[in-house]
This record gives sequence, structure tokens and C-alpha cells, in this order.
Amino acid sequence: MRRDKKRRKRVCSFCVDKIEQVDYKDVGRLRRYISERGKILPRRVSGNCANHQRQVTRAIKKARAIALLPYTIE
Repeated sequence: MRRDKKRRKRVCSFCVDKIEQVDYKDVGRLRRYISERGKILPRRVSGNCANHQRQVTRAIKKARAIALLPYTIE
């Protein structure tokens, strides 16, 4: 990356929408934080704050356990 280019800081979408708790039943929103291989995207890629990233991870794992989200994507 060139030195003179400034990168914009990504903002947490949950903080922007003023969402306190991430819901595991909100599958549409959680799908955005899973890669095409089925892995949970890290915080530096997703742009979430640390608190919401932990909640997203827990919500994805809970949604997978009750079969709302797949563990792997074929």
C-alpha cells in the first residue's frame, strides 16, 4: 500500500444501527459475517467493534447449533 493513501476506519454496523444485543435468530444479518467457506470473519475484516464481534461469534455458534446456519458451505 502506498504511503500517501489514507484508509478509512470501518465502523461497526451494530453501533451505527444502535443494536445493543446481537440476536442469533437474525440469520440474514449473521450471514454477512460468514465467509463463502463458512468461516466467521475476523474483526479486522468485518469492521465490528470488539464487543459486537464477540456477540456475533456467539450468535453464529448458537445459530449453527440449532441448525439456523450451516457449519460448512458446500
